[in-house]
Amino acid sequence: MNFVTTSDGVDIFYKDWGPRDAQPIMFHHGWPLSSDDWDAQMLFFVANGFRVIAHDRRGHGRSAQVSDGHDMDHYAADAFAVAEVLDLKNAVHIGHSTGGGEVARYVARHGQPAGRVAKAILVAAVPPLMLKTDANPEGLPMEVFDGFRSALAANRAQFFRDVPAGPFYGFNREGATVHEGVIQNWWRQGMMGGAKAHYDGVKAFSETDQTEDLRAITIPTLILHGEDDQIVPIHDAAHKAIKLLPNGSLKTYPGLSHGMLTVNAETLNADMLAFIRG
Repeated sequence: MNFVTTSDGVDIFYKDWGPRDAQPIMFHHGWPLSSDDWDAQMLFFVANGFRVIAHDRRGHGRSAQVSDGHDMDHYAADAFAVAEVLDLKNAVHIGHSTGGGEVARYVARHGQPAGRVAKAILVAAVPPLMLKTDANPEGLPMEVFDGFRSALAANRAQFFRDVPAGPFYGFNREGATVHEGVIQNWWRQGMMGGAKAHYDGVKAFSETDQTEDLRAITIPTLILHGEDDQIVPIHDAAHKAIKLLPNGSLKTYPGLSHGMLTVNAETLNADMLAFIRG
């Protein structure tokens, strides 16, 4: 397996498919998953002539289950370590959910300053801020995220079954077509990772204010968000983020869920390809 070792000694697993001289696309997965969550996108884009790269965030998937560094700063720095080792240039960075926050911080602090990034796509992404505060009254209350932590600590395996079987893919909606394999694959990916990384990751994706990251991103950036996202509500994410991006565009999808990249892959892949080639 392929690994990059970060400056603080963490082994980060990555996949690297396709021609080395093709334009690279690097994918950043959501919590608590792994690079496997990008299967539908990696197969699609490598078939369309791109070089595709995806890594497992520290503590997730096949990367080292370290105790520390489960925050956006380390997430972004780890992604940059992969990009540097692979010498990725003119790259497109695509992030889903927590991975969208990782992309925003990566581009603002590493990718743009190093001249390595061309475009970014944020899918159902957490920026600018999920937590309800005095300055962000539309956010979700701390009790929601405390509930995540309590459920994870009490019975992580059951919690990681309930989330995909319910709100993540909208399988709790009346008339939804439920895909048992998708639920099991979500559970498999989650349980591959470490409980400490997942527990600490709740704070990272809920409490990190990325307002200034978004303001700093000058490359073309596309925001994609499902209008029935029950995990990252669109009104407190995409609708705010687009107002902060100097060079952003927004596309929303009526009725689609937080997990639309998997259950509506054909639609999302076509829209991302059009943006990248445009």
